[in-house]
Amino acid sequence: MTSYTIPTVETERLILRAPHLDDLPAMTAFFETERSHLVGGPKTAMECWRSLMGRFGHWATLGYGGWHIVEKASGAFAGWTGIINAPGWDEPELGWTILDAFEGKGIAFEAADAARAYSARKLGVNSPISYVAHNNTRSRALAERLGATYERDGEVMGTPCQIWRHPRIDVKTPALTTERTGQ
Repeated sequence: MTSYTIPTVETERLILRAPHLDDLPAMTAFFETERSHLVGGPKTAMECWRSLMGRFGHWATLGYGGWHIVEKASGAFAGWTGIINAPGWDEPELGWTILDAFEGKGIAFEAADAARAYSARKLGVNSPISYVAHNNTRSRALAERLGATYERDGEVMGTPCQIWRHPRIDVKTPALTTERTGQ
């Protein structure tokens, strides 16, 4: 049996932590919305449960994966971000999803920036790509704000998309986040 720990990363306003079963109702509610089609939805409650369980397997198998985002001030689950890489994908992707109630607060930027920096410094994933749906103007704007540049058109999960490249991080530069081991 493989043993692993999902690190906890903290920013000024957020905690990036391991997924919790308590997050499942909010995930399921999100995947019932129209917005979820931009990230592989809609999904049934059982598909959301499988997705949640798969996040642990990603960490155990590849040594990196997705974090769930918690807003420190409220303690509320706000979405997820991290580095994922599925069979058939070009390379590791920095992805993000923010629940509706947390849109427009800069949470996606803060979380994705912390995930990208931590992944470069500690997990060996530097300069990842982001798959962005052609009609997802908010994700495109976030990719640009994170410093990513359009690289080419591509496809993910059978859907045409744009591929954006994030800049390399100088891993010798001090981090702006803190880390705890596990939860």
